[in-house]
Amino acid sequence: MGEMVSYPSDGATSEGYLALPRSAAAAPGVIVIQEWWGLVSHITTVADRFADAGYVALAPDLFHGATTTEPDEARTLLMGLAMDTAARDIGAAADYLAGLPQAQPHTGVAAVGFCMGGSLALWSATLSDRVQLAVGFYPTIPWERMRPEWPEFAGKTAVIHCSEADGSSQAPGIQTARGAIVQAGGECDLYDYPGTKHAFFNDDRPEVFDPEAAASAWARTLDALRTRLG
Repeated sequence: MGEMVSYPSDGATSEGYLALPRSAAAAPGVIVIQEWWGLVSHITTVADRFADAGYVALAPDLFHGATTTEPDEARTLLMGLAMDTAARDIGAAADYLAGLPQAQPHTGVAAVGFCMGGSLALWSATLSDRVQLAVGFYPTIPWERMRPEWPEFAGKTAVIHCSEADGSSQAPGIQTARGAIVQAGGECDLYDYPGTKHAFFNDDRPEVFDPEAAASAWARTLDALRTRLG
């Protein structure tokens, strides 16, 4: 089990859920970025899973305490989210992780996000030098709200897990991201999960959860973390 912590962000204070590994040895950091439901139990459980795998995990609370289970309310929260503020919170989370005594600052950190958080994870690699690996699970990609500077992806790695319901890896937004990342000199691995619905990793939503696809995506994510960060 982790705990809520506060950290400085652009002259203010943000909060997030911090989960630490059992080992006393310093470990790479992972930022876990929420879906549009907010910082709900699914996201804190994912942070705990990363800690169990040996990583220092922090899930920023981008909605600052607001959560919901209703799609209409979630859409309202998403539309009210100032993307620039969210980006600063994620960048500040990377700085906070790097400064923890349990973390390995020299390896950089990873950003792993789901749905809207998947897009924010990819964007964060263009904004923070600390983010060396970005993993997006079925990212919904409103690039017009984010304006990523793709050249900043040079030398970094992206992994994108794509659901069939969202158009798979051939979806225009995914292809735009991949092309820009590769052109910038970054690496981008795309994985398709046939027959899956959006949010197939979310085991709190049985109507969309796909155990086999989720297990495969998790294994691939941990492999990318080991390869890129150690």
